[in-house]
Order: sequence, then structure tokens, then C-alpha cells
Amino acid sequence: MTRISTNYTCSFSLFDLLRLDVLRLYRLSHGAQAASPSCLLLWIYVLSPFMAPVLFYRISHYFQLRDMRLLAKICACLNSLLFGIEIASSCSIGPGLFIPHTHGTVIGAWSIGCNATIFQGATLGAKYLAFDFDRSSRPILGDNVTIGAGSKVLGGISIGSNSVVGANSVVLSDVPSDCVAVGVPAEIKLLSHYS
Repeated sequence: MTRISTNYTCSFSLFDLLRLDVLRLYRLSHGAQAASPSCLLLWIYVLSPFMAPVLFYRISHYFQLRDMRLLAKICACLNSLLFGIEIASSCSIGPGLFIPHTHGTVIGAWSIGCNATIFQGATLGAKYLAFDFDRSSRPILGDNVTIGAGSKVLGGISIGSNSVVGANSVVLSDVPSDCVAVGVPAEIKLLSHYS
């Protein structure tokens, strides 16, 4: 499978990424056809329990990109202490990130595309103990990927765009686009069979 290449964080400013994250949350909660919210309402959404962990991650990643690793680490630690979620500062995540419940979630992927939804207790990271942040040992997720509660996506694998990893699944190999991965170890099924 061709490796997915996503590095959205270089294409957007910190403010743009946060605005797009909040807009996705707003549209998920009010429907895709909802009118655009006011600027004040967007800032209120930034402070919601759904967005605050994303805000801490975005700031942490912002510092990481500017080689201010101590500040990045402080933001990542605050995220872990306050919301029970660990997100690697080095992980590049596209706009529209949505994490409905944060506790027990570990995001140590190499990169994640836009409009990702990651449910509680999911783990995205290396298959073996790895202190370095190496692309060959970390998963890469495409756009519009949903990671179910309690699932594990481990190793240097790719999850294709528009795919779903079922709850409590363990994914150890590539998942093509438009597929569902379910089971332990995960089996790949076409998404059309679940529609």
C-alpha cells in the first residue's frame, strides 16, 4: 500500500487549525447544514470539554514545530493531567480533530489527516517500546478516519482515508481506504457492507 503523506500543520496557522476544529465540532453538534456560528460562539466552543484537549495539543505542536520543546512538553503534560489524554507533540494532525471523550486515549501516531474522530481509550502508536519518534514505527492515518473506543492501531502502518477501526479492534497491518477493520487481530471489510 502506498504510504499516506499528511502534514497539514505546515499549511495552516494555529488559529486556522483551531477554527476548523471548532467548526467541525459545531457542525457535528448542530448538523452539517447549520448556519455559520458567530466569532463569540466559536470562542465559547474552544473552552468546551471537547475542544480544550485539542487546544492544548495544538499549542503543544505549535511549540514543537518552533523547537520550543520544553513548552511543548509542558502543554502535553497539562493535557495528560487535566484530560487523561496523551498526544505526542510531534504528531501532525490535520484540521477537524474531534475527540468525544479523552480519558485513556494515547495518540502517538506519525500523522493524522483531516476530520479524524478518535474515541476514548484508543491507542495509536509504536508496536514495541520506542522512545524515539520514528516514522517507520508509528501509524499514519488518512482523512476522515474514525478510531473506535478501546481500539489499538500499532506499528508503522497506514489507515486509508474514510476508514473505520471498530471498537476494541487491534490493527497491526495496513487498512485500505473506505474499509472497516474489526476484531483481534483486525480483519478488513469493505465499508459498503456496513452502510
